[in-house]
Amino acid sequence: MERIEKLKSMLLQSPEDCFVYHALGLEYVKLNDLENALDYFNQVIFLDESYVGTYYHLAKTLEKLNEIEEAITIYEKGIEIAKLLKDNHARNELQMALDDIIE
Repeated sequence: MERIEKLKSMLLQSPEDCFVYHALGLEYVKLNDLENALDYFNQVIFLDESYVGTYYHLAKTLEKLNEIEEAITIYEKGIEIAKLLKDNHARNELQMALDDIIE
């Protein structure tokens, strides 16, 4: 919880810092507080839809909540963003994760 408090303090200083929102989402995943994790991951995408690393974690969290169709949509959106950014590593990672749940 100390890390979460530090991150929230950082967020007060930089309320549009996608890295901090993303890090908070990851911390909540570690605590298995998936609803809070979703809130923070969604905030990242709201602030900057090109923050491609968040799509993977957002979709994985949705998978854990058995929101499979929504997870598929997020993977697909992330793949499109990664293509636009020419980020082949992220695109491949998202594609492999998507392939795993649609097979």
